[in-house]
Amino acid sequence: MKTQSKRRPQPLSPDSSPNPFDILTEEIVCKILDHLHNDPFATKAFSLTSKAFYFIESRHRRILKPLRPELLPRIFHRYPFVSHLDLSMCPRVDDNRLNVISSTWKATLQSINLSRSRFFTNAGLSSLFVNCSGLVEVDLCNATQLTDLAASAIAEAKNLERLSLARCKSITDMGIGCIAVGCRKLTSLCLKWCLRVGDLGVELIALKCKQIRSLDLSYLPITEKSLNSVLQLQHLEDLVLEGCHGIDDDGLSTLDQSCKSLKMLNLSNCQNVTHTGLSYLINGTEQLQQIILAYGSSVSPKLPKVTSDLVKCLNAYSKLQSIKLDGCTVTWSGIKAMASLNAPVKELSLSKCLGLTDDGLSFLVQSHKDLRKLDITCCRKITYTSIDIITNSCTSLTSLRMESCSLIPKEAFVLIGARCSFLEELDATDNEIDDEGLKSISRCSKLSILKLGICSNISDEGLAKVGSSCSMLKEVDLYRSVAISDEGIAAIGEGCPALEMINIAYNDKITDNSLISLSKCRLLKALEIRGCLGVSSIGLSAIAVGCKQLTVLDIKKCFNINDNGMLPLAQFSQNLKQINLSYCSVTDVGLVALASISRLQNMTILHLAGLTPNGLAAALLACRALTKVKLHASFRPLLPQSILGYMEAHGCVFHWRDKAFQV
Repeated sequence: MKTQSKRRPQPLSPDSSPNPFDILTEEIVCKILDHLHNDPFATKAFSLTSKAFYFIESRHRRILKPLRPELLPRIFHRYPFVSHLDLSMCPRVDDNRLNVISSTWKATLQSINLSRSRFFTNAGLSSLFVNCSGLVEVDLCNATQLTDLAASAIAEAKNLERLSLARCKSITDMGIGCIAVGCRKLTSLCLKWCLRVGDLGVELIALKCKQIRSLDLSYLPITEKSLNSVLQLQHLEDLVLEGCHGIDDDGLSTLDQSCKSLKMLNLSNCQNVTHTGLSYLINGTEQLQQIILAYGSSVSPKLPKVTSDLVKCLNAYSKLQSIKLDGCTVTWSGIKAMASLNAPVKELSLSKCLGLTDDGLSFLVQSHKDLRKLDITCCRKITYTSIDIITNSCTSLTSLRMESCSLIPKEAFVLIGARCSFLEELDATDNEIDDEGLKSISRCSKLSILKLGICSNISDEGLAKVGSSCSMLKEVDLYRSVAISDEGIAAIGEGCPALEMINIAYNDKITDNSLISLSKCRLLKALEIRGCLGVSSIGLSAIAVGCKQLTVLDIKKCFNINDNGMLPLAQFSQNLKQINLSYCSVTDVGLVALASISRLQNMTILHLAGLTPNGLAAALLACRALTKVKLHASFRPLLPQSILGYMEAHGCVFHWRDKAFQV
């Protein structure tokens, strides 16, 4: 670095024309680019400053996420040193494109994401893996067309470390065996929903891939036969067995292996495993930090309830920090056993747990005062008493989720703000919270997520206090909080510059003034205003001009939004990926204008009175990045089949809805 600092500045390009930026060395320019990587517009503007910057930016870029496959030829020439390629926005990636990718970046490519891409075969994958010997990470989720031939191609990636094959439902044990033999360096493997992979395939992975640290076997038809081999993996830390119905207590009792390195175990929806089977499975585990037993015992009496016997299985694990029991039935004996755990529990999730009462929850939290995250969503027997003891005992809480706790009175929320000053997330959806509660919660200056949907007792007064005090807010949900009006939203827009998502759907007091206020939030990415009858194209235009990072927009049933709102969107909202236009007053003109947005992937277009088959056809053809479109079934016979076929061939999926018009 000292040698570089003494070097005389050299011009950054062969261009001899005078340029004040040429006094900067290439190292300095690269440092600047490192700080711009999260903002594609800033990077683009920077590269257009001069020929020198354009040249350096092209050599500096390592991560690429193309909007559509047609852009790849230009990308190949401009960016020679790409190491991470994300093609999740390119639904059509065929073998020819994979061949070009493998020849262009064969020396630099380290990871590729093909999770939403189709139309490639084992031939294209073979070219990719043979040429790009440096590949360490590949995502092939949802590639239902891939067979064992593709798996044999994957086996050519000798240096592969992370592989996801979730929902590759045509790959069998034979294909997994090829991967096991060829990819010995695997550390992370996801086989979720690979329904044709059984014990044989999993055993082969365990026998050949000794470096595995993370293994997801969710919903596989496996039994204890393969688990013996899995538990012998000396580096295994995360094991997910969610929905593995072939695993039961009798089988687990035959296990003669233990996994001392295991840190996380997920047995959610394992309907045939009780505390007996669990004790056999985790016997000998010394590093266990997280256990997930979600959504179980309320469905079948055979499922493990949260009893003392179940919790006693966890007694020996002094490093246990996270326990998730969502949807289970909680017993008093189980609560007492959890309270006596000699472990530094930091996260406790009891969402939708039947049987959880004030006595049980209060007793539990007083024994685990270092809790950071607590989820009691839909625990409908909880009252003020629990909140009083939670906030008094667990003052370091950073996340509290308590949606639909209907017996908790408004006074309890004052305690949350007064005692839990480190709170970063609060979900109070469908609760009795009022303005006094909001004013108290505004003391939580680190708050970044606040959900207040269906809270009819809050008004602008309380929301304004939050807006002026919680400047770090990134997500706000005010769905159907009907007393909120423009004044409250103005406080959020003025005081929360980091805001990225806001939901103000179905609030009839919201007008264009709210949208104008929110247009000051330059980082806004998701806006939901469906059913806000007071907004029009004027407010939406302000959002389009001010919020250029917008990616998700829901304006369903905003009847006063018409083509005049679509034109600014088309001009300024080039990051938009998803939009719901249903029931709006948009016509062919507005829809065709939207089609110029190059990133637009997902559209819902139901009951647009001004839309014609010709206008719809023109918009579909012009919108080249579409992957999903929801349309009314009445359009299906009116659109040329050639257009539908063309769109589907390029990766677009149509969802036809025969839904009657709703007044």
